Amino acid sequence: MDDAGLAQVLSPQGWALLGALPPYDEKHALVLAERLQRDGFDRSLVAAALTQSRLRAKARGKLGDFADGMLFTPAGLEQASRLEVAAHHARRYLDAGCTYVADLTCGLGADALALGGVGLRVVATDVDETTAALATVNLRALPEVEVRHGDGLALDLAGVDGVFADPARRTGTGRRVFDPSAYAPPLDALLALRSTVPALGLKLGPGLAHRDLPPDGEAQWVSVDGDVVEVGLWFGPLAPQGPGRTALVLRGGTPHTLRAADAAANDAPPVGPLGAYLYEPDGAVIRAGLVGTVAQRVRGRLVDSTIAYVTADDLTPDPTATAYRVLDDMPFGLKRLRAYLRERGVGRLTVKKRGTAVVPEQLRKQLDLRGPAEGTVVLTRVAGQQRVLVVEPV
Repeated sequence: MDDAGLAQVLSPQGWALLGALPPYDEKHALVLAERLQRDGFDRSLVAAALTQSRLRAKARGKLGDFADGMLFTPAGLEQASRLEVAAHHARRYLDAGCTYVADLTCGLGADALALGGVGLRVVATDVDETTAALATVNLRALPEVEVRHGDGLALDLAGVDGVFADPARRTGTGRRVFDPSAYAPPLDALLALRSTVPALGLKLGPGLAHRDLPPDGEAQWVSVDGDVVEVGLWFGPLAPQGPGRTALVLRGGTPHTLRAADAAANDAPPVGPLGAYLYEPDGAVIRAGLVGTVAQRVRGRLVDSTIAYVTADDLTPDPTATAYRVLDDMPFGLKRLRAYLRERGVGRLTVKKRGTAVVPEQLRKQLDLRGPAEGTVVLTRVAGQQRVLVVEPV
């Protein structure tokens, strides 16, 4: 949203219009816009209000009911933390004894919302003036939070006992930035702050390479219902168990934390024959390099040294991995698989893959599935050979 659009939405007429709009429905948006213009509303105001209505509807997946009173930009919403993840961020600062936290890159204010919501005093800054204005609106109900427009790295940290930052990782054209030195602010500039405020927390993209991890912090990859959303770097009192790689798996709102069980878990896990059960470690676990820890927990082994599937002879349910019962195992071959599925009347097929170039959508078309039954297959390598595993969720 540009400055003109923001001014229109924040006018008394614009705010009232936004609050009176029905739940956003893409199919009816054009008709609604035309009706509002016939009722005398300015075309640009209608466009700005409907844009906010659409973004609010999209934001509910991240921010729940809070989204209904907030303002967004598409880029800001893309980078905003999910509220349940932001709540875990805030809990770290609270448990570390922090009382005054500086959010140096507050964006639209999702993390500042969580920090202020647990009673912490917060100074939130953003280098973009429009974004800071939107954050001011979004955080208006929290007297604990002060929003400022400015460069977070230039902020006076006197009295601050905790720092948080979520640097921008996209270019002006929207392309992702993978080089930490090209973040805004750069990763090294943010890491330097831990000499001033030891309680430093950084939210970064989950694709951050292990070689870029500082050795003195906890790196925690986070997933929400199977979607890996971030890696957090935590230092000083924010990492009470010390440095290392961990995974936080949030499923249905329930948190499960995985840390290497012992030094051996960081070694390559054993490889062995396919057992009666197959485990698919959560994506956060894989990114954190903790597949070996899952193998230990389920008393299993890898199906292949290069594949993050674990197999075991007995079922040991684990919240950080999805378990499947292995029903059949065969070499990969289109004709063989087509015949196998037709014999069993499989018309709806879930295709999971790892270590193969097969495209699931193309495979389904080639299989010409028919029948009322449902099935699941896993295309992967077992002991170096391409195999098809027919499985069912446990």
